[in-house]
Amino acid sequence: MTDASAVADLRRRLAGKPGDGVLLAALFAALDAQALAGTPEEAVARSNYGEALRRQGRLAEAEAHHRKALAWLPDFGGNHFNWGVTLQALGRPAEAASAYGEAARLMPRFAPAPCNQGVLLRELGRLGEAEAVLRRALELDPMLVPARLALAALHRDRGDLDHAVAGFRACLCLRPDLAEGQANLALSLKERGRRGGAKDNSASVAGFERALCIGLPDPGGVLAQLIQQRRHLCRWDGLEALSARLAALVREGRSQQVHPWIFLGAGAGPELERVCAERYAAWKTRGIGPAFPKRTSRGARLRIGYLSADFHEHATAVLIAELIERHDRGRFEIVGCSHGPDDGGPLRQRLAAGFDRFLELSALTDEAAAQAIHAAGIDILVDLKGHTQGARPGIAVRRPAPVQAQWLGYPGTTGSAAFDYVIADKVVAPADHQPFYSERIVHLPDSYQPNDRQRAIGPVPSRADCGLPADGVVFCAFNAPYKIGPELFGRWCRILHRVPGSILWLLEGPGEAAVNLRRAAAERGIAAERLVFAPRLPGPAHLARHRLADLFLDSSPVGAHTTAADALWAGLPVLTVPGRSFAGRVAASLLRAVGLPELAVPDWEAYEATARRLAETPAELTALKRRLEEARATAPLFDTDRFARSIEAAYLAMWDIHAAGGPPRGLEVPSQG
Repeated sequence: MTDASAVADLRRRLAGKPGDGVLLAALFAALDAQALAGTPEEAVARSNYGEALRRQGRLAEAEAHHRKALAWLPDFGGNHFNWGVTLQALGRPAEAASAYGEAARLMPRFAPAPCNQGVLLRELGRLGEAEAVLRRALELDPMLVPARLALAALHRDRGDLDHAVAGFRACLCLRPDLAEGQANLALSLKERGRRGGAKDNSASVAGFERALCIGLPDPGGVLAQLIQQRRHLCRWDGLEALSARLAALVREGRSQQVHPWIFLGAGAGPELERVCAERYAAWKTRGIGPAFPKRTSRGARLRIGYLSADFHEHATAVLIAELIERHDRGRFEIVGCSHGPDDGGPLRQRLAAGFDRFLELSALTDEAAAQAIHAAGIDILVDLKGHTQGARPGIAVRRPAPVQAQWLGYPGTTGSAAFDYVIADKVVAPADHQPFYSERIVHLPDSYQPNDRQRAIGPVPSRADCGLPADGVVFCAFNAPYKIGPELFGRWCRILHRVPGSILWLLEGPGEAAVNLRRAAAERGIAAERLVFAPRLPGPAHLARHRLADLFLDSSPVGAHTTAADALWAGLPVLTVPGRSFAGRVAASLLRAVGLPELAVPDWEAYEATARRLAETPAELTALKRRLEEARATAPLFDTDRFARSIEAAYLAMWDIHAAGGPPRGLEVPSQG
């Protein structure tokens, strides 16, 4: 039988069995062999056949059939829509959005096309375009819930939480059993609750619980958010069981969406934290990879780009402000790469003036931001976000710089191939912890954390001004409430019991947290008035009030970071137990670098005993405070020039390894003192 007659025979047989997949596959193969185009009907059939293959998970085959179908019949919108679905499944959102856009053009009354396009444009950060097409979809079909969901999420992306909440509630009026809608509403209420809305905080907990009860394909992300919100509110009943369930999801590989930052609080250990981070990073950056050619050349000055959303009044900015100013401009050019808001404040202005150049990336998509960084000729890109709030992993994963490192913002591994190095020290990330990091560890000689010697300490208020009793030992614990768990709080209460007249001074959080902590204290035999809550104050006033306290008590499994640096700079000794992971070892690193390593005690029994001993020997506490006061001028922790030389030595070593063509490797930076 000739090829032509074979095609004719297959067409004849298909006329009687139009849905026969075997016959369709044979016909398409025969047409391809002869480089023949099918009829319009066959083009539609081929597109539908490709869609069937996609549903079976045979994506590569589906893609090939869609391409042929489009070549045969390029002006049929249904083919473009099916093509978009397959591209989306392949993790190619930009191409999929384009395909949906073409489908919408060819089928102007078909609402799912602009809906799907808008969903993807939002994911790509093209919010203006996304809003326009989502509104078009809702004009065509006001009952289209996916479009309403995406539009409400877009409002949340922009920080318009009132419209986000209203949008998600409208979705749930149409589909109250929609778990995704319940979860998104709860997340928006959680974010709005940070402004002080007690009702929003409670409603967010209930919303996360409803979403989990309804059921989700991957419950890990919502379970993590529920746990984190309950930690913020100090709602501890049942929390241990929820945390164990979360750890099991990660351990058993049943979730990609567990947020690594939240998971640090589970205390599951660095091995499982890496697993969590790797799965989350892969999920967040699926379908995205390196987009720029490699290079080993550089200019006379090594160009360092600091990438962050936090170049405003934020803990990270507080720590790095002086470092940016003190970099050696003879050897380095320092570029700020900002994808966060400009609050117009003095710290933002100081940072913008401190950088040699300042790239404003906040209005750009991840792809465009990466292109801008590449065009700026950045040699080493240093990400200051990791998996913290406002992170945009889609920028670094495109590899806009030849060498990329993560530092300071996230206390652990990102689990992402985007980063060659993590900048740390021997305390927070010992050499034998390398298996727990996807990045190669760079050890700075003192501490991984810089500090700003220009931070002013305001006039010291009286104890009465701060609601503290005139007499008695004041134990300070200014970590956020989510870092306080029932076991740790029990230890604090035992310390208060053993030191009569002592006070636990905590940082104010949600109103419910204070109520729950006072109740927990009473259950442990401690009068509620022995807990005093400090309102949030501007930097100088906040630092000054530390001088009214006697000892700072660190938390676990996530300990004090910038909070510990605040205490030490203000002259308040910090007591800590080094944890299993980076997040619980920062205070120990700072104590070593400030010359008080003995306050990093080996276990929690020693922690309780040391707190009691110091409370009972005021002369020893006075001596510790005197050492801290002297350390302000001499200790490596507060020597910004010394830190700058150390991290610059690390940058030069990273570049030399890259320029020589070698893979990233662990580095030990020698002392620059």
